[in-house]
Amino acid sequence: MDERQREEHAKRLLSDPLFLESFDVLRTELLTRWENSSSNESEARESIWLGLQLLSRIKYHLESVVTTGKMTDILKKQSPYI
Repeated sequence: MDERQREEHAKRLLSDPLFLESFDVLRTELLTRWENSSSNESEARESIWLGLQLLSRIKYHLESVVTTGKMTDILKKQSPYI
């Protein structure tokens, strides 16, 4: 898969309502579990925190694929001497 195809695929995912809903539902669920955890559940809270970080990283990666594709297009349009 080339950069252009990756960009288009990432754009489709990031604009897919079910995909976005999944992120929102999981984030809300994790935050609710975190908020309702007791003070002696530090391992559970750390696991929840990790889940939140992973969700963010997945979304960030897809956004960076889109950005990289846009940058590739811009660079192709520029003079090779710049």
